[in-house]
Amino acid sequence: MATTPDPLDAGAPGLRERKKEQTRQSLRDAGARLFAVHGFMETTVADIAAAANVSERTFFRYFDSKESLLLPDSLELYARIESAFLARPPHETPLEAAYGAILEAVAYFAGSSLSALAHPFEEVRDQARAGLTRQFGEFEDRLGELVLRRLPADAPDADLQAAVVSGAALATGRAVLRTLRARRKAGVTVEPATLLPQAFDVLSRIGTTSS
Repeated sequence: MATTPDPLDAGAPGLRERKKEQTRQSLRDAGARLFAVHGFMETTVADIAAAANVSERTFFRYFDSKESLLLPDSLELYARIESAFLARPPHETPLEAAYGAILEAVAYFAGSSLSALAHPFEEVRDQARAGLTRQFGEFEDRLGELVLRRLPADAPDADLQAAVVSGAALATGRAVLRTLRARRKAGVTVEPATLLPQAFDVLSRIGTTSS
């Protein structure tokens, strides 16, 4: 005799995902509070776990180190860029598709990932730099692979084109972060989603204006 599925069982995966996200956010919030009060170097993983009311083991299910808290949405951000890139209209050039995907992803994560990368604490930026550089490099390679797939099969120097497009797109993002940090240090409030379109426009006009 067939049994009727329990509605609660059907919704269980969704509930589990929400619980995971709540735990992840609690750890991020706890880390941010402790870093602000005690400083990054003086705050331990044990401190963060205790403040979030979870075990250290649970902490490491979500983050591989306290440095990972400085870039809380980096993996999600890159995954969304990749998804957005794959969904871009076929008539766009690879560079247009890359820019469009980055803009779409940053708009989704407004006030989260890129704001975290421009954290005002000097010691936090120093600790984040190595991880940020590594993550950018890894994703630059991945974006290059996606661009290569978008190029025509007979495109000359396709591997070089893909590397240049990927590098240019992400270098623009890095330029935005540097500008954002400098402006915030000077007391100027600005959002990454505002600067990115301006930066891409600047790049598109390079070499097209007369001296």
